[in-house]
Amino acid sequence: MIKNVIFDIGNVLTDFRWREFLREKGFDEEMIDRIAGASLLSEVWCEYDRGAWTQEQLMEAFVKNDPAIEKELHMAFDDFTGMVTPREYAIPWLQSLKANGYRVLYLSNFSRKAEVECADALNFMPYMDGGILSYRDKLIKPNPDIYKLILSRYGLVAEESVFIDDTLVNVEAAEKVGIHGIHFKTKEQVDCQLRALGVEY
Repeated sequence: MIKNVIFDIGNVLTDFRWREFLREKGFDEEMIDRIAGASLLSEVWCEYDRGAWTQEQLMEAFVKNDPAIEKELHMAFDDFTGMVTPREYAIPWLQSLKANGYRVLYLSNFSRKAEVECADALNFMPYMDGGILSYRDKLIKPNPDIYKLILSRYGLVAEESVFIDDTLVNVEAAEKVGIHGIHFKTKEQVDCQLRALGVEY
């Protein structure tokens, strides 16, 4: 029996709209792809979420990936405001699950900078029963230790928990530690899969 529903945040409870964010800063598509290649799509981006590097160290690493666009990289990432935005269904979804007796938690690769500068997108947080933002514990998905940590910290039983994430490798990692997994594509698809697991709300 499922008792706990664990959510990823980006592209599940919020929109992680990095391409639109860069477009709104005035970059054309060619430059957006170049910025992304040096930052968002590079392995260095994970260090934002791991929380082990300073902003200065991260920017230096981005610039090292593509020195010719140093100015553009700083313009892009000095301020994250608008990169993560709310989804209207998030709060009602959580409220419905909680009203039916389920615990709802978050488990997300998320940086301190995004938490502070995109705080309006996290308006659902007061409705949750806790969770883990990766930067606080210096662990990121799909490291199995982050899944074990949320189970131990909140006294959850893996077999009584389901984890929802838009990244398949993260779902598979949860399943390897015994947590049920759902690969998020749409809310409607997740609703169907939750109900197939016996989650009623």
